[in-house]
Amino acid sequence: MTRLPKVGIRPTIDGRRQGVRESLEEQTMNMAENVAKLVRETLKYPDGNPVECVIADSTIGGVKEATDCKEKFHRENVGLTITVTPCWCYGTETMDLDNKMPHAVWGFNGTERPGAVYLAAVLAAYAQKGVPAFGIYGEHVQEADDEEIPEDVIEKLLQFTRAGLTVAMMKGKSYLSMGNVSMGIAGSIVKDDFFQEYLGMRNEYIDMTEFVRRINEEIYDKAEYEKALKWTKENAIVGFDNNPDELKFTTEEYEKSWETVVKMTLIGRDLMVGNKKLAEAGYDEESLGHDAILSGFQGQRQWTDYSPNGDYMETILNSSFDWNGKRAPYVMATENDNNNGVSMLFNYLLTNTPQIFADVRTYWSPEAVKRVTGYDLTGRAANGLIHLKNSGASALDGTGQQTKDGEPVIKPFWEVTDEEVDAMMKNTTFHPANKQYFRGGGFSTRYHTKGEMPLTMTRLNMVKGLGPVLQIAEGYSVELPDEVYETIDNRTDPTWPTTWFAPILTGEGAFKTAYDVMDYWGSNHGAISYGHIGADLLTLASMLRIPVNMHNIDESRAFRPHVWSMFGTQNVEAADFRACDNFGALYK
Repeated sequence: MTRLPKVGIRPTIDGRRQGVRESLEEQTMNMAENVAKLVRETLKYPDGNPVECVIADSTIGGVKEATDCKEKFHRENVGLTITVTPCWCYGTETMDLDNKMPHAVWGFNGTERPGAVYLAAVLAAYAQKGVPAFGIYGEHVQEADDEEIPEDVIEKLLQFTRAGLTVAMMKGKSYLSMGNVSMGIAGSIVKDDFFQEYLGMRNEYIDMTEFVRRINEEIYDKAEYEKALKWTKENAIVGFDNNPDELKFTTEEYEKSWETVVKMTLIGRDLMVGNKKLAEAGYDEESLGHDAILSGFQGQRQWTDYSPNGDYMETILNSSFDWNGKRAPYVMATENDNNNGVSMLFNYLLTNTPQIFADVRTYWSPEAVKRVTGYDLTGRAANGLIHLKNSGASALDGTGQQTKDGEPVIKPFWEVTDEEVDAMMKNTTFHPANKQYFRGGGFSTRYHTKGEMPLTMTRLNMVKGLGPVLQIAEGYSVELPDEVYETIDNRTDPTWPTTWFAPILTGEGAFKTAYDVMDYWGSNHGAISYGHIGADLLTLASMLRIPVNMHNIDESRAFRPHVWSMFGTQNVEAADFRACDNFGALYK
């Protein structure tokens, strides 16, 4: 990513001179400095660098200083703002009225000066002017000279900033559609108005024959290709061929497939982000790429009936490493399911961690598991499991072979160790593709996700007349005994990766049972992220004006613009729908 967005900090102040403003200058600017310090020391961009903050050149007591601040923020590529104050300020004179970026206001909870009064006044102004803003107000009164940021304020500041940065990082970037609609999957119908109006993104398209052209004309870095092929042959463990004898790979097909899928991986990456090595070889246009923060590969069927499938490409690109070492993932959706790709992108930008793309394939009740395997599900799995399984873009980080404090985790790439990379590869096998599905061959990824990892599954759906709707399910990965796993896995394609997911149940609505979660899920795919990030997704969705139709996050963790409460406080889900409809898409 280039020129990443920064966080703008706006210290607002009572503009009255001759004693009032002067007495508040130091405290107000210190609040801004402390928020900037918190953000810099806590949050990182996807490249691993600390998030940058920009503070206004002076405190803001009126419209001229507000305008000067806005001009500075524009020059500095600020993508979201946090206004801070310990005192009363002139609301409409000091506020930022840019309605195309997220805004939050922290009003200091102290008795000496009415920071809370300003907070309430400016939030009312934002609501009246149609610019949704987030209000932050500490629960407990602080002393006037207390410069500590309370824990509840820290939580909201970071939740807002993570979501706001996600909004800003998507803006102006591209979704690259590699091919078109896969096997009639509605999620792979690219709705360009959605990308433009809700995400601020543009759409780029190529035909899959571009892969053929680049393979045939050798438009890739040949030196890197040799390195990648050598690394693949040395590190990718080949698993069993599950095809019937008449469809098994010949030695020639086997070698050719490996060469092709490695070339596809290089080409897929180059199509997304470019490669200056191509310019050195005389391919200036191809070297530029499509500035894609996200892509999708159609694959089935026009490609896979003819050429090796995209599984290896999708798996490696979505992982936190390749033959060049550890690096940020390139987010690519299987079957060009851009709705699920966007879900993956949301999760990735909020966490900086690789994502699992999976079919939400089968609900296994405790009774069904007992009947088929003789095993009694217990613990987190006691109420049943959802089998997440797909041949494509399941990042190798989904093996759960990374650890922190002795527990399986998925980390940002800069925290991954060489030993963990080795463990991920050693606990993954690559199997000759099922030729009844993939006539052109290729290789499918197989692993079994370790248990007890907190996970969040999300999915963006499109509904005619309503638009985009998000759904969120927090839960845990579950590990079954090997013999139970093998018995169940062999009932479907055993050459694909498996994640057993146990959603957290609330006893109500879509989360009454694990069966209900499966039943209410809006499509055949889901994007699975490490961690319980549902609250951040709720915040992000409200910024983008995308309503959430099902989630299992306690409302105490929800953080939406203050004006959302004006649409109702009892049925919060319905209020969310009304507010999103009222304010409309962020960039429309």
